[in-house]
Formats: sequence, structure tokens, C-alpha cells
Amino acid sequence: MIRSILQDKPTKLFISICAFFVANALIAECIGGKIFSLEKLFGWDPANFKLFGQSGLSFNLTCGVLLWPLEFIITDIVNEYYGPKAVRRISYTAVVLITYAFVMFYGAMNIPPADFWISSKTDAGINNMQLAFAGIFGQGMWIILGSLTAFLVSQLVDVFVFHRIKRATGDKWIWLRATGSTTVSQLVDSFVVLFIAFKIGNNWSWQLVLAICLVNYAYKFTMAILLTPLIYFMEARIENYLGKEVAKKMKDAAMGKDEEDFINAPAAG
Repeated sequence: MIRSILQDKPTKLFISICAFFVANALIAECIGGKIFSLEKLFGWDPANFKLFGQSGLSFNLTCGVLLWPLEFIITDIVNEYYGPKAVRRISYTAVVLITYAFVMFYGAMNIPPADFWISSKTDAGINNMQLAFAGIFGQGMWIILGSLTAFLVSQLVDVFVFHRIKRATGDKWIWLRATGSTTVSQLVDSFVVLFIAFKIGNNWSWQLVLAICLVNYAYKFTMAILLTPLIYFMEARIENYLGKEVAKKMKDAAMGKDEEDFINAPAAG
């Protein structure tokens, strides 16, 4: 039985997709503590624009946004071939494992460091390795809560919008359901994480939350459009691997009772 499962191409593909999905999400969370300037990356001067009364805004983004668009592309691929239940499963799996990772990070931060290790990187300009380690892995609890909540909510929104569009258009217009669902879910993601982490957690004003939300969303929206061809590339590779007949059966099954189950199912499944 185990051997037959591992030889089944749809199963092997799902395991591979799930592994990359979880790994990519965890890496995005880990590198999200670094803020970079998008303008400087391209050699431009800071934009310094104004939104909702907030001046001096520019495209300062977390490094995590470099990887998050891939999560939504993978979500659309899983939606297309495996249906909403599979998306919920990999999303819950990612949240559980990311939570586990952060618990381990906090455990590691609180383990007493060896005396020699604290000053082991002084020559590299790092005077205290314990503080550096804590600074990298010790994200605030509100940021972690906001990020995980936004991730899960936006994933479920992506599933819902994707299948609504596909129900209306059938197998045509892959770009519409993929890009449309991603642009909606990315807006939800941008707002929820800022609302929880900074409005609730750090008492930011609504004006600042909305201004930063739109700045982040502008980047995510642009990336969703630019990465649309990747959907077609991945679908072509998957259909070549599975065979057109198997791929068609999987797509039909994904659009069967799965959507009804998704809409009517309880939150934890």
C-alpha cells in the first residue's frame, strides 16, 4: 500500500507542492524581520509620497514579501488540481509548523549562551551574539499573531474567490481566476497583518495603517500581475508530468463537491 501511494503521480506531486509551500512560508517568516528599500534596490531615490495625511512614505518592505507571492501562486495551483480541501489542509499544516518553529526559536533564545560565543563575532562588528540572535528570531508576538492570522485568512479568501471565478468561467481564462483571487487575497493579507500587529498591538492610527497597507498592496498587486505567466508555465509542466487525461480528471474533481464542502465546512477541518 505504501509503495503504491508513493508511486502515484498525483500523490507525489501533492507531497512535493506541500513541502515547498510550508518551507517557503517558513523562510518568508524568518526573513521578514529585515526591511529593505525597493527604490534603493533599483538605484532610485525614495518616493516620498503622501497618503491619508501620512507624508514621507516610500516603498520600504519586509524581505518576506519577496516570497509570499509564490504562496498564492501555489495556492492557485493546488486549487486547480486538488480543490479547496487540499488548500485548507496545506494552509493549516503551514500555520501549525510555523507556530512550532517560533516556539523553538523562543526556546533557543532563552537557553543560556556559552560565554565565548557571545563575543565570538566581535571582529565582524557583532559585539553580542546573544542579542543579535534574539534580534533576528525574536519578532514581537503581535507581529507573529498578525502574520499567521493574515496568512490563514487570505488563503481561505483566495480559495473562495478562485472557485467563484472558475465556476463562472470554466476552464477558460486561467489568468483571470489566478490573478483575480490573488489580488483580492493579497489586499486582505496586507490589511489584516497591519491591523493586528500594529493597530491592536502598537496602537497605530488608522491613517498610518491604511497608508502602509496601500503601499504594501501596491507592490503585491504588481507582483501578482507580473507572475501570471508563471501559472501557465507551472500548469504546462504539471500536465506534462501527470498526462492530460489525469490532469483533466483532477481538475473536474476539484470543481465537484469540493466547493460546496468548502463553503459549508466548519473552520477546523
